[in-house]
Amino acid sequence: MFMTLEKKFRKICNKVGRTINEHSLIEKNDRILVGLSGGKDSYILLEALAERKKALPFPTELLAVHVKVENMGYDIPETYLRDLCHKSAIPLYIESTHVDLSRTNKSPCFVCSWERRKTIFHLTKKLGCNKLAFGHHRDDALQTFLMNMMYHGSISSMPYKLKMFKGRIHLIRPLMDLWEKELDEYARLRNYQKEVKSCPYENDTKRETASDLLKQLEEEYPKSKVNIFHSLSNIYSEYLPKKGGQKEDSE
Repeated sequence: MFMTLEKKFRKICNKVGRTINEHSLIEKNDRILVGLSGGKDSYILLEALAERKKALPFPTELLAVHVKVENMGYDIPETYLRDLCHKSAIPLYIESTHVDLSRTNKSPCFVCSWERRKTIFHLTKKLGCNKLAFGHHRDDALQTFLMNMMYHGSISSMPYKLKMFKGRIHLIRPLMDLWEKELDEYARLRNYQKEVKSCPYENDTKRETASDLLKQLEEEYPKSKVNIFHSLSNIYSEYLPKKGGQKEDSE
């Protein structure tokens, strides 16, 4: 059934509202910094939080930040980003940084992501923000889950809320109960302006590999992603092997 832009946005906002309430993501007098990557997920997060703020029974503040990694070869429409924030009456901070890929054997995506986050963490302290909101959704959580198992030998993913720096800030993910497909459908109707220049590494990442694997699983069994996400909070630890056995050599 065809759904209008307004109805899709209302559906997204309702889900975000339930997530906020169920996980106590936003509280009285919070000062929340919203991370804007320049992609559709962060745009939707910005607009959904601005809309939900109107319905909150207590005061909160929203601010936004975009970090430009000037030597990574991608570029976003900065004027468009400023206009989006202006329409929602949200102050925007544009920060710049560089990455040095020659001094590490880590992947470009890891280094870039870490530098951007480090810049954002510093800004939360400078601006006195106690919450940091990112636009991660359920597909992001599942991809991270698979990546940590495949590449790091650990079971972990993305929580709805994470205390950091001894409680100075909490990282929150209000879009965590939405699937990427839902966000894609809205973004197509909303027609957000895209990047001026895409990242040269965007299709050559471990996350892309995990995404492809999830698509294969979904083709085999349509409910696989839903069940895998539910399994993250339905763990029977007594039925897992315990550490202590002989470690196998990695190949």
